[in-house]
Amino acid sequence: MELPFAEPYKIKVVEPIYRSTRQEREAWIAEAHYNLFNLRSDQVYIDLLTDSGTGALSQMQWSEIMLGDESYAGSLSYHKLKDTIMKLLGMPYFLPAHQGRAAENVLFSAMLKAGDIVPGNSHFDTTKGHIEYRRAIAVDCTIDEAADTSLFHPFKGNIDVGKLEAVFQQYPKEKIPLCIITITNNTAGGQPVSMENIRKASEVCRKYGVPMFLDAARFAENAYFIKTREKGYQDKSIREIVLEMFSYADGATMSSKKDAIVNIGGFMACRDKSLYQKASVFNIMYEGFITYGGLAGRDLGALAQGLMEGTELDFLESRIGQVALLGQMLHDYGIPMQQPTGGHAVFIDASKFLPQVPREQFRAQTLAVELYLEGGVRGVEIGTILADRDPITRENRYPALELLRLAVPRRAYTNNHIAYVAACLKNIFDRRNEISKGLVIVEEAPIMRHFTVELKKA
Repeated sequence: MELPFAEPYKIKVVEPIYRSTRQEREAWIAEAHYNLFNLRSDQVYIDLLTDSGTGALSQMQWSEIMLGDESYAGSLSYHKLKDTIMKLLGMPYFLPAHQGRAAENVLFSAMLKAGDIVPGNSHFDTTKGHIEYRRAIAVDCTIDEAADTSLFHPFKGNIDVGKLEAVFQQYPKEKIPLCIITITNNTAGGQPVSMENIRKASEVCRKYGVPMFLDAARFAENAYFIKTREKGYQDKSIREIVLEMFSYADGATMSSKKDAIVNIGGFMACRDKSLYQKASVFNIMYEGFITYGGLAGRDLGALAQGLMEGTELDFLESRIGQVALLGQMLHDYGIPMQQPTGGHAVFIDASKFLPQVPREQFRAQTLAVELYLEGGVRGVEIGTILADRDPITRENRYPALELLRLAVPRRAYTNNHIAYVAACLKNIFDRRNEISKGLVIVEEAPIMRHFTVELKKA
């Protein structure tokens, strides 16, 4: 008999969580204006809002916290992280930041101006927000297959190289400061990007003299999918694959709260010394000195250790395997979702789940609220609210996919929790025809509205 796969760790500390009643949840979500970001954490039973900063640290990471060097300049913890980034990613210059969006702020402050064009594969919310805040334009060049949730494609996160080249041909080089490849592609459903696609995109960028950057929040998960799905990489280690991925890039930003398994932290890395020097000015302005970047020394040390743990095959098999388990359970229940399952989350196709809810009433947010009411499970909408409004017309942008994301924290929940989430969704799916109305916006911020939007029942 083949032995089943088991987690490569055991539990040392547990945190109690409260199982609320539906009556309590109905009151709480109304008080939160039907925005799950506004809920208190103790009002949530299973929290799948994000996998960002919500994982469990290892004993080695806690050791690094105790070893942290809190020197303002030249911290030994900084140099440990610098050496780790050079070893894993091959990037000689890096600037620490308190999280990924802070690293984007530093990079874009150094590279973007009003009117610029930034092509990529489904820019995520903070990336697009930083671009549009600077009155630049994000152009999505994701492959068309990503919009068909029922289609099985091993690398749905790929950028369409033809679309990318068309952007380069349409605009002069000085209008395109960089191209961004997000690995994995979160907005498209946590879908990976193939090594071949990264390499071809890099070739096109170099042909037109445009730097290519990786949004590397989930680079290790992307490397795992390359190893398991792309011909020629089965016998390569995760770290060998990572080094090759980054060899095609001119730089990267990372929210280290994902694949480095820390509660806070991020960085910008690059090969160009002049860009590093220019970005250093903004890092000092916004984040702190260049050797701590808004982080304590203990955070830098935990991040360095987490990068090494996050690129271990046993960890990735366990982590991605748990996400796949949730996906398989939902698939068996007939629930429509992005196929195949992504690396960090399962993405439910809300338009197929609740087609009777008008798209103007935010299907994915409606489904997210229903899931919370059913079992105290918090997910997040990746749809019209997150897509925000057109920066010129201010009309809603209706994306091709209206998704409910269930992001699984690393090393935090058991498979029993996963089965509970699947059962909650099955209950809603069984009564889906009873849900005919959604939500309408009462108040919204001028940009990146999904974090603070207030809604009411339609």
